[in-house]
Amino acid sequence: MTTWYEGPLAAFDTETTGVDVETDRIVSAAVVVQDAPGTRPRVTRWLVNPGVPVPEAATAVHGLTEEHLQRNGRWPAPVMYEIAEQLAEHAALGRPLVVMNAPFDLTLLDRELRRHRASSLDRWFESVPLRVLDPRVLDKHLDRYRKGRRTLTDLCAHYAVTLQDAHDAAADALAAMEVVRALGRRFAARLERLSPADLHTLQANWHAAQARGLQAWFARSGSDEVVSTEWPLRPELPAAA
Repeated sequence: MTTWYEGPLAAFDTETTGVDVETDRIVSAAVVVQDAPGTRPRVTRWLVNPGVPVPEAATAVHGLTEEHLQRNGRWPAPVMYEIAEQLAEHAALGRPLVVMNAPFDLTLLDRELRRHRASSLDRWFESVPLRVLDPRVLDKHLDRYRKGRRTLTDLCAHYAVTLQDAHDAAADALAAMEVVRALGRRFAARLERLSPADLHTLQANWHAAQARGLQAWFARSGSDEVVSTEWPLRPELPAAA
């Protein structure tokens, strides 16, 4: 029987105007689908004119300028619909969705749907639930005592995954998928009997514990930064933009 990490997977990633899920916007996104390891991935890309200024700091990360997005990007409303529709289709087909640091990308998508479609991400998964695999949460739980950062670049280096064109949404999505497959193989004894549905539930608990630990560390360091325990989607704030 094929294990979930050797079977069909989809992956989702975004590039944005910044790191605030309540106010920043998606400027590019990609969904990558692979039926089995080593097979040719199928890639869907979106380029978005966010309708707001694109800070130079964001352009320095992903290379997408405001001028380029205004000239070549599509309006957000149809793009957000298409992304949500495609994610729902993969869920209906039983494909787990790999999302690195899921509360960031999925919450941004949810806020964009609310902003431009008067909708929400949850509405797309009322009949078929989304099963998310987050390499950041999985790695932090399965190898919790390893020192060092755990960005996608770091995880790729640790699990010997090639990451080309970092901060390109499609490249990052494919790399995150490969990291999840590598995690599955390395920790097969702990993961192979768990279904994606089991792991989705467990990751919510693992992320909450990880967030509480980080919150305690911030408190000891004198920082007032607040760490959300919600995964894979943060609840809507009353004052969300």
